[in-house]
Amino acid sequence: MDILVVGGGGREHAIIWSLSRSSKAGKIYCAPGNAGIAQLAECVPIGVFEFDKLTAFAEEKKIDYVVIGPDDPLAAGIVDAFEAHNIAVFGPRRNAAEIEGSKTFMKDLLHKYSIPTAAYEKFSDYEAALAYLRSQGLPIVIKADGLAAGKGVTVAYSREEAELALRNIMVTKVFGEAGAQVVIEEFLAGQEMSILAFVDGETVRPMAAAQDHKPVFDGDKGPNTGGMGTYSPLPHIDDDIVQEAVETIIKPTARAMVAEGRPFSGVLFAGLMISPDGKPKTIEFNARFGDPETQVVLPRLKSDLLEIFLAVTEGRLADIDIEWSGDAAVCVVLASEGYPGPYPKGVPISGLEDSSNELVFHAGTARAEDGTWVTNGGRVLGVVGMGASIAEARSAAYDTAARISFPGMHSRSDIAMKALV
Repeated sequence: MDILVVGGGGREHAIIWSLSRSSKAGKIYCAPGNAGIAQLAECVPIGVFEFDKLTAFAEEKKIDYVVIGPDDPLAAGIVDAFEAHNIAVFGPRRNAAEIEGSKTFMKDLLHKYSIPTAAYEKFSDYEAALAYLRSQGLPIVIKADGLAAGKGVTVAYSREEAELALRNIMVTKVFGEAGAQVVIEEFLAGQEMSILAFVDGETVRPMAAAQDHKPVFDGDKGPNTGGMGTYSPLPHIDDDIVQEAVETIIKPTARAMVAEGRPFSGVLFAGLMISPDGKPKTIEFNARFGDPETQVVLPRLKSDLLEIFLAVTEGRLADIDIEWSGDAAVCVVLASEGYPGPYPKGVPISGLEDSSNELVFHAGTARAEDGTWVTNGGRVLGVVGMGASIAEARSAAYDTAARISFPGMHSRSDIAMKALV
């Protein structure tokens, strides 16, 4: 089968790496892709929002199957566009992708169906939001309603920080129309956990659990990023807690989406908080593979990813077996100077030539005219280590990362440390 993957980051690199191992996979294209992805797939210079060009390309090349990576085009209806051309595509339709595209929709859905989540209020008026914020205790969470590249959430520990975040979202509009509404939410303390699941209507098949590190600096300090590193499995979180999250949150949400006339097909990603009493609550839902969670989850998948995708699309997910490796995986993100704020591009990268036998997923790289590797994004590389334990996988990831460098490069040194305690 010839495949088109839409997207161009580390997540898409990991998906293509996994798809390329399938005996059913033929030629793989990626639009727009990146320099690292180009080692596995033919990159096509078409943007993720150029739906007409993407569908025309798929028809011209007689693409058998399309996989959508990023959140923005899903929320804009890219799956609906391919389906209108009778092209098989993996991902949720626009009305189902709203579970990520609108935090108010998600929170209202969870509230309606009594699915565990933090208490919240939603606002479209700044003054009303400010008055409510001033009546609440600290810490408190302020979220832009729409998509903001993983940066639209502030956990505020002071009144000044909370009011600044609200002003930035609703008045300064740093996230544009994504901040037309805000959700102000109860702060949940505890242990974070990410569970991605293949979903086909009411059928839910969870993947291996993972944990992300959102803040930019060690010790969970600094502003939130798209993710500075991940690991899987989670030896410090009991399996029964993971199962409880699946049974009380993910499965009921899938059923709720069907009940609402928005059946979900694709990957549903639950960002969860495990409270000190061991009870999981929902922080967020994403309508696609997480980034960089995908980089540690897919290397642990023993089954054929393409076979799973096809089972989801064809409505037969309940009929297949999915196997996972007992090995651990740790991903360390190497980021550009200034990230998650403004950052330079075109900075030369050294050491990539020595990592060809390692799992290094490219998130923001390009090739200079002379063929050398250069940076082309905020998160540049996701370096993955595998091992029999988290400790072994962590050592492997940091050993590989130590051989790669570029001016201004920064990364966290404490990825997966929680799992070693």
